[in-house]
Amino acid sequence: MAALHDADVPFLVGGAYVVEVYAAVSRRTKDFDLYIRPRHVDAALNALAAAGFKTEVTSPHWLAKAKHGRDYVDLIFRAGNGLCEVDDSWFARAKEDELLGFRTKLCAPEEMIWMKAYIMERERFDGADIAHLLLKCADKLDWPHLVQRFGPDWRVLLSHLVLFGYVYPTELGRIPTTVMNELVDRLQQEAPASGLNPVCRGTLLSRKQYLIDVEKWGFGDARLEQRVQMYSTDIARWTKAGEKQESAPDKAA
Repeated sequence: MAALHDADVPFLVGGAYVVEVYAAVSRRTKDFDLYIRPRHVDAALNALAAAGFKTEVTSPHWLAKAKHGRDYVDLIFRAGNGLCEVDDSWFARAKEDELLGFRTKLCAPEEMIWMKAYIMERERFDGADIAHLLLKCADKLDWPHLVQRFGPDWRVLLSHLVLFGYVYPTELGRIPTTVMNELVDRLQQEAPASGLNPVCRGTLLSRKQYLIDVEKWGFGDARLEQRVQMYSTDIARWTKAGEKQESAPDKAA
């Protein structure tokens, strides 16, 4: 954090630390997540390299890493699916905090919910983090902003809100009725798509579990839509990384 601050590279603290601050859920992780704008990636890597870190652009469409001994820093500028780009709004809405005596800023809970909502891998599902964030922060959330963040993916948000009601049946009142009514109205009024080429958006939720849809069943890959910041090479690299991660032994076991 000091190296980036000294180099005038704006960053936000996110990941497990933010979940602990907002939702009081603590867990050990293998890395420390910092969120930066895409245009600041090179400057961040240069600053960390000068501070003695080994750096690399792990996935050009969303992630860079810095290593010092056994410690890793993830520099995240988008979600792994090519959505949720870190933009000026992330910084405008960030929360002030102090970490290890250092004044810093945390990702807002709305942005954490937005980014985590798409993580539905076979080996990792961030729905529990979202449920805990909603449980602890629902009354403080900027709900119009959160709904706007999801845009055409509002069904993903609705799915997590429905799941929240299942997990916490006595806490349904924490979710504003106006939000639920708006999203359910969209659901009821949505007409079946016709005359369009079939597309699978499952690839925005899991990089591997829906490959059969796009590789064998004739569905278009939603990751190739214009709004998604991924190219074919990024998709191939992202898929390969997932296969490698799945085949690796579980170090936490």
